[in-house]
Amino acid sequence: IPVGRSCQIIEDLSGHRVSQAMVIESSRLCVEKILPFQQAVKERLKSGDVVHFDESGLRVCNKLHQLHVAGTPEMTYYTVDQKRGAEAMEAMDILPGFTGTAVHDHWKPYFQYDHCKHELCNAHHLRELNFIHDRYGQDWAPQMSCLLVEIHHQVRQAKLQNQQHLDPAVLSVYESRYDAIIKAGLEINPPAQRRPGQRGRVKQPPARNLLERLRIFKDQTLGFMYDFKVPFDNNQAERDVRMIKVKQKVSGCFRTFEGAEIFCAIRSYISTSCKNGINVIDAIQNAFQGKPFIPYCFSTPE
Repeated sequence: IPVGRSCQIIEDLSGHRVSQAMVIESSRLCVEKILPFQQAVKERLKSGDVVHFDESGLRVCNKLHQLHVAGTPEMTYYTVDQKRGAEAMEAMDILPGFTGTAVHDHWKPYFQYDHCKHELCNAHHLRELNFIHDRYGQDWAPQMSCLLVEIHHQVRQAKLQNQQHLDPAVLSVYESRYDAIIKAGLEINPPAQRRPGQRGRVKQPPARNLLERLRIFKDQTLGFMYDFKVPFDNNQAERDVRMIKVKQKVSGCFRTFEGAEIFCAIRSYISTSCKNGINVIDAIQNAFQGKPFIPYCFSTPE
């Protein structure tokens, strides 16, 4: 909510008008009060088994910045940075010390952190497979979509039956079907050839690129099949990002970088409180009283 509208809401509820400067200063004070929360969440995310990561554009001072999020079903941590790549990740200071499984959308800078496992978002894969089928009419794409959805359903059924893993014979069948679909797709999508006099890297068609990615990153695509703690997609991080995008549509860009940082810090606190069933007003009041809410545990993703 914009600062001016916040002042209007306070006046409508209490009958007393507050200045915009008071709202801004109160926000700064809130960030100071929740510093123990921020430090605790960052450390707990670093030691988590499975953490979702995502990034999205955020306009600050009429310039494009990047919002970065690390989240679980219990915790959310936002940061904003002028850059999108490795420098921003280093500044966020979660992935550099993370040793669990990072779930993301195959953005290449994530793979520089080879001390953790990587799991790719299959919701992204399904969208790309639908595009390949709709745009190029290739039958291998819906076959792969159906296979991924079938495996996802099989894993969910196994979880409901309190199983810890799929039967090795079932895993072998799924792996063989996966490999066969990739092979069939590669046969009808040969690599593009370099033209006479052409320089630089040869650009491959979208279908070929997707097939190569699914082939090379097979283990990261099917990670949810091998380890039931790993989710099928990265929807957790995408949901965490969505609220920030809605805020930007309603209020426009941030006028200052400090304002964006304040918003990210407080929103991290509010989001985490909501995920843990904590009343937001109570959480904020406790923070100002020197007792900010701090989550303590992780749960296994569904």
